[in-house]
Parts: sequence; structure tokens; C-alpha cells
Amino acid sequence: MKTKVLFVCIHNSARSQMAEAWLNHICPEFFQASSAGIEPGTLNPLVVEAMAEVGIDISRQVPQGVWDVFKRGETFGYLITVCDETSAERCPVFPGSGIRLHWGFPDPSVLTGTREEKLAEVRKIRDVIRAKMEAWCAEKCVSEATR
Repeated sequence: MKTKVLFVCIHNSARSQMAEAWLNHICPEFFQASSAGIEPGTLNPLVVEAMAEVGIDISRQVPQGVWDVFKRGETFGYLITVCDETSAERCPVFPGSGIRLHWGFPDPSVLTGTREEKLAEVRKIRDVIRAKMEAWCAEKCVSEATR
């Protein structure tokens, strides 16, 4: 049985989408990830592009609200917020049981500069999220497999 994981942030347009995609890509035999936000927006096109560069298509993902997930009655083994420290006070809390973790990642929506400069920063964020998922999966998947 897979452990369900919910990644939560403000808009569900970048960080939580990348975390969901990475976890589902890296450790699909143990985890089933989804994501939500308190104020769902639209997918960040630079995030979609950066993920496509590494072979992960999130272009069809639809941002969803935390309360929509809650109203469906879904339960999760892990609830992981991914807001950065500057927006942590706005980062939504998901009611219900589950182990709560906070992994702060920079917000791609506040990046400044040219399109190429912003894309370069999104790539860095993507790679930091990937590294976190790889490390977490290495730890959790080993412990899950030995149960």
C-alpha cells in the first residue's frame, strides 16, 4: 500500500507541483503524491518548462485548493508545506491526521529579471526540490521496504 503525501503551498502553481511530480517520479512504488494551495492559481509556465527539460510533463496539472482536497475526505500519511520563510505565515495548514513536515523552498513567482534569468533560478529551485525528494526517498523507501 502506497503512503499518500500532500504537498501544500500558497498557489499550487510551482513548488508544490514540482515536489509532487518529483516524488511520483522518484519513488512511485512507495508514495502517491498530490498537491494543493490555499489560493490556487495557474501553473507557472517557467516551472512547466523547467520540468519538461528533465523529462517530466506537468503541463496538464490543474492547481487545486486545500479545502477542495479536505472536502473530498482524503487522508494523507504526510502533509508537507513547501512555502519559503517569507510567506510561511500564509502557508496553509491542512486539517486532519498525518505527519506534518515543512520544507521551505524559494518561490518562483517572486523572481525578477529577464525571462532567461528567471528560468535559470527556476532550474535551481527544481534541482533543490529534486535533491530533497531523492534524499527523503532514499531514507523512507529503505525503511518502508524493511517493514
